Amino acid sequence: MLQAQIFISSDHWKDELPLFEYIMQFLVKQKVQGATVYRGRLGFDGKHLNRPNDLFSFDETPMVISFIDEEEKVKSALTLLRKEVKSGFIVTNHVDKWI
Repeated sequence: MLQAQIFISSDHWKDELPLFEYIMQFLVKQKVQGATVYRGRLGFDGKHLNRPNDLFSFDETPMVISFIDEEEKVKSALTLLRKEVKSGFIVTNHVDKWI
């Protein structure tokens, strides 16, 4: 099995939807087994710390979308997603399924 993690910022949009919601709807259409969105309390983007609750901060809340499925399904979904969404950082990891 393969786990994919997509790192984005909550202030990114695709069409008229927040990017995280667009991606989740996309994954539903791809029939992946399931996905979870995590909202970070603090993030670092290589330039500065993102503290979403600080005074004068923009809503740059770091977010991660994580999903796991069979390797071919994950790769197929990510290939199609990259045609639609160019932003974000994606990593994959091979995982074992414990039942």
